[in-house]
Amino acid sequence: MTKLHDMKNAAVPEGYLFTKRYTNYIFILLFLLYMFDYLDRMVISSLFPFLKAEWQLTDFQCGGLVSAVYLSIVIFTFPVSILIDRWSRKKTVGLMALLWGLATGLGAFTKTFGQLSTTRYMIGIGEAGYAPGGSAMISGMYPVEKRSWMLGLWNASIPLGSAMGVAIGGIIATHWGWRHALGLVAIPGIIVAILFFFVKDYKTVGLLKKDPSAAKAQGSKLVKMSILDMFKELTQKPSLIFTYFGMAGVVFTTTALLAWLPTYFIRVQGMEASPAGVKSSAVMLLAIVGAPLGGYLVDRWRKRRINARLIFPAITTLISAIIMFFAFNVFAGKMQYLLLLSVGISITAFVSAASAVTQDVVHAGLRAISYAVAVVVQNLLGGFLAPLVMGAISDATNIQTAFNLLPISLVLSAGLFIEGSFFYTKDLAKVIDVKLEAV
Repeated sequence: MTKLHDMKNAAVPEGYLFTKRYTNYIFILLFLLYMFDYLDRMVISSLFPFLKAEWQLTDFQCGGLVSAVYLSIVIFTFPVSILIDRWSRKKTVGLMALLWGLATGLGAFTKTFGQLSTTRYMIGIGEAGYAPGGSAMISGMYPVEKRSWMLGLWNASIPLGSAMGVAIGGIIATHWGWRHALGLVAIPGIIVAILFFFVKDYKTVGLLKKDPSAAKAQGSKLVKMSILDMFKELTQKPSLIFTYFGMAGVVFTTTALLAWLPTYFIRVQGMEASPAGVKSSAVMLLAIVGAPLGGYLVDRWRKRRINARLIFPAITTLISAIIMFFAFNVFAGKMQYLLLLSVGISITAFVSAASAVTQDVVHAGLRAISYAVAVVVQNLLGGFLAPLVMGAISDATNIQTAFNLLPISLVLSAGLFIEGSFFYTKDLAKVIDVKLEAV
């Protein structure tokens, strides 16, 4: 019996929670769920022209259909993340995925703008805790030195799902109507959600801290964390705070592109809905390169410079701002599109490193909650505001002016990441090392 136990443990590599094969199986399911998450979330942006024609909506109202998801995420992500950290990652993620899939399909049966808006809020409730839950699971399953790389690969599902949503939505809506687009894209995510209920998880981590009253010789003694201790863990680490707000500025920009780039091509370049959706999705699809590439590069750089996970996103975000400025303010035609394609790669290079920071500098039992705070900040200031602000500027002026101003948010984010890099090493040294156990 002991020999069999030892053989079972030997199959799990150092730093991993499960065998590599099983770990990668869970990762694939997490990747697919994130992909369908964003497919269901962003398919609506390719349907704006059809909704405007049927219900005579304004740009502000169309933007509100995207913002509705982000508002629900802001409201519900924190309480859901507590369930993830203190109850079960796999059960919470599975339930959420089922909810957002069913809500997306329900949108196909709506008859009014108000009804469709309600289903969008329901999608947001379902998606509220997925990013925190997925981040916590990946951070726990893989070694810390691979954290940025794996989170980068996982986040590559965002542009993939977004591009698929915009392209597929436009094509289906053109041929069969916008309601069919919502109904058909919901099915695959529901199937993967059911599969996720049967994966393994890790034991809920006890919230312990070093006993400040213990003598130096007994410095390893641990005591239970209070609510105040948990609050301090998330609010008294400057690198974490700067990362939260830096991420928000980039998310503002990417959400604006996801929501309004098809409309930009339709109005400014006179394209039809289907090719505009395909052209926009190509920009988003190239972002599939940026996230994993950024994760790979920053993990290698971190071996020589410990705060690379904040310096790197500052550099790539500033580069994206410069490229986007020239794309919308200087060039047109083919050159503009080539610049936008390059932005598709550079603008998501930040996400793997920044996401890893939200996991690096907090207690292992608070990782989902830490990412939930990031989700609240970036969705409230980024995802929620971007479609509305862009729509309001477009209504007041035009869509071109809205895009001309967009690079400003990236410049602000780059500055925040740089500020955070000065505190990262000190904040990292405060974290207690906790070994996770599989169940």
